[in-house]
Amino acid sequence: MPSSSTLPNSTLPSSTLDRVLVLEMVRVTEKAAIACRAQVGRGDEHAADAAAVEAMRDALNELDFDGTIVIGEGERDEAPMLFIGEKVGRAQGTGPKIDIALDPLEGTTIAAKAGPNALAVLAIAEEGGLLNAPDVYMDKIAIGPGYAEGVIDLAKSVTANVTALAAAKGVTPAEITACVLDRPRHEALIKELRGIGCGIMLIGDGDVAGVIATTNPDTGIDIYLGSGGAPEGVLAAAALRCVGGQFQGRLVFRNEDEKARARKWGVTDFDRIYKLGDLAKGDVIFAATGVTDGSLLAGVKTRRDGVVTTESVVMRASTGTVRWVRGEHRNLTG
Repeated sequence: MPSSSTLPNSTLPSSTLDRVLVLEMVRVTEKAAIACRAQVGRGDEHAADAAAVEAMRDALNELDFDGTIVIGEGERDEAPMLFIGEKVGRAQGTGPKIDIALDPLEGTTIAAKAGPNALAVLAIAEEGGLLNAPDVYMDKIAIGPGYAEGVIDLAKSVTANVTALAAAKGVTPAEITACVLDRPRHEALIKELRGIGCGIMLIGDGDVAGVIATTNPDTGIDIYLGSGGAPEGVLAAAALRCVGGQFQGRLVFRNEDEKARARKWGVTDFDRIYKLGDLAKGDVIFAATGVTDGSLLAGVKTRRDGVVTTESVVMRASTGTVRWVRGEHRNLTG
């Protein structure tokens, strides 16, 4: 049976998302996670991602809404399925209009290597509720709930942010742990963090899980720092909208082609710092199912009797509800 907890200061639910059952979102991420389970550890990132994409697309098209992918696998000429702007759902023109951000397999390299924290991830909001972010890099900073607004500021230095967070927590910077993607581009960031004595948890991939980890005291992660995909930034912001925390992001453009792509999606201020409410606003539902074991969720398992087990989380901003769902799936094929 699913378990749930509700955060204080919740608001009344949105009438639009009332028509979309929260647990339907879990079924979508479950199907994607299960579909790619056979590819975990096989070393083929494309095959794992393709299996998750196809399953998630099929599941979305079974739902009674008029959905639009605003964060997907890329633009139409790059992604044959679940591309940005694609319409999904079987109530086109008649059902509630829903914006969808998704990553059928967040951490394709992780899954291919059977590493930790690969997820199937999905967020939905009312039309216009999610930033239509171009597929470029984004500088990110995130902390969990419980701090006064403005403790972090992407316009300030890494040292200033860690020092401010430590003061707010009542500890020294040496008692703060940062989560950072292990990438060559973060060499200077890592050097600065270590220079102030900050602990660092380096992750190979999966920055959605890294951001969400700041909200869970059991992970020991206080702050997320570094650059990663902008689409993943919107997904992570959607999760924080539901459970609390602070997030800021700034798009990073490496060339004029990326700026041209951004203009196509309505981005004109290339230096803007986006806050949580800019990335995900209004009522938001976030769902994730573990593909591999991780700090957030257990991965897909197949028992000796053939039953497939999954672990998922689903959150809703308007009610502040977080549900942890363990599933047992029988009579599966493939």
